[in-house]
Amino acid sequence: MQTNFSLAQLADPHVAEAEEILRACVHCGFCTATCPTYVTLGNELDSPRGRIYLIKDMLEGGRAADKEIVTHIDRCLSCLACMTTCPSGVHYMHLVDHARAHIEKTYKRPLPDRLIRAVLAFVLPYPARFRTALKLAKLGRPFAGLFEKVAALKPLTAMLKLAPATVPAQSAMAKPGTHGANGAAQRGRVAILTGCAQPVLDPGINDATISLLNRLGVEVVVPQGEGCCGALVHHMGREEEALDFARRNVDVWTREVEAGGLDAILITASGCGTTIKDYGYMLRLDPAYAQKAARVSALAKDVTEYLDTLDLPEPKQKPGTVVAYHSACSMQHGQKIIRQPKALLAKAGFVVKEPREGHLCCGSAGTYNIMQPENSARLRDRKVKNIKATGAAIVATGNIGCITQIASAADLPVVHTVKLLDWAYGGPKPEGLTTH
Repeated sequence: MQTNFSLAQLADPHVAEAEEILRACVHCGFCTATCPTYVTLGNELDSPRGRIYLIKDMLEGGRAADKEIVTHIDRCLSCLACMTTCPSGVHYMHLVDHARAHIEKTYKRPLPDRLIRAVLAFVLPYPARFRTALKLAKLGRPFAGLFEKVAALKPLTAMLKLAPATVPAQSAMAKPGTHGANGAAQRGRVAILTGCAQPVLDPGINDATISLLNRLGVEVVVPQGEGCCGALVHHMGREEEALDFARRNVDVWTREVEAGGLDAILITASGCGTTIKDYGYMLRLDPAYAQKAARVSALAKDVTEYLDTLDLPEPKQKPGTVVAYHSACSMQHGQKIIRQPKALLAKAGFVVKEPREGHLCCGSAGTYNIMQPENSARLRDRKVKNIKATGAAIVATGNIGCITQIASAADLPVVHTVKLLDWAYGGPKPEGLTTH
């Protein structure tokens, strides 16, 4: 794609990077076939190619974002299916992230939108605040129907619908500390991301991960001081907040690396994994953090990536249950992890089925199912229909957002992949399966 940026504009490293990405696009349109919003809405401006044109026009003109650009960029899920499809290697993720940051700096959203986004940024990245908000959600449920009738307040209805009826108790295993390897000689030492939303919605995911790894001879460290990876605010364009989260985590994990060494930094929420693996890029212009961030990114692994490197024993039991494996977008497109989760489930004795249109997003996408509830619901229902067609008894996936999204419409249990693996290798049967 031909670009027309001035030398003065290209002096800004962010603009220079965006220009390089734009020039890689050859207008082929392959991306439109796998873009969830184009497939469902049919509008060229709701495709990666259309958004690229809008971003190019905005950045070349050096102008503020307008309502049209914001509408179409907001509809993007950042699912990154376009990056998997693109034959030219266009790094759409970095381009759309830059566009979101530009929007946040130059566009004044309507007041209700600003307030809802501010609340999400204030609450979701902080487990204690999020836990309190979920407990208070029952007070707002009687007003959900009223909020639904006002377009600007529909995100509030979406929040209330997604909030669980009960909030699990906090896990003792989430507290900072070291969980030593059981029995045999230690095979490795890893840190685990506790995160923000996942330990509130389903603390059992990390509990199962730690227990499984300990039985396999791996020491697991829950570091003091780590927190949200920054993905939630990063995809809202709140770049400085995202970088602050990243710096804090880089400091925490660097301290662990220097103190006792780490074989990996394990992430059990693939949305977080995609962001942490990008810390090296996000902090590349910060001389105090560039090198440290690159090292952290190199150590970051999804839990299934790490488990795939271990010589696993025969499972204690082979359930033989038919499992529909939903590959989260951040897993298959963001991190290019495709084979490992399915191979691990199959080795553990599950019969793995892949739903049709597996490349399409379920509509969760961070805060997308709150901010774009109608588009999100269309994608969710399409995903659930394809999952049901497999005839599976269980849905397995590796991202808490997908678990919450699919479970809100599916009539079968949706379980994190690692919980099923923990069960097969001697752990407890996942709670959600006991009634099925």
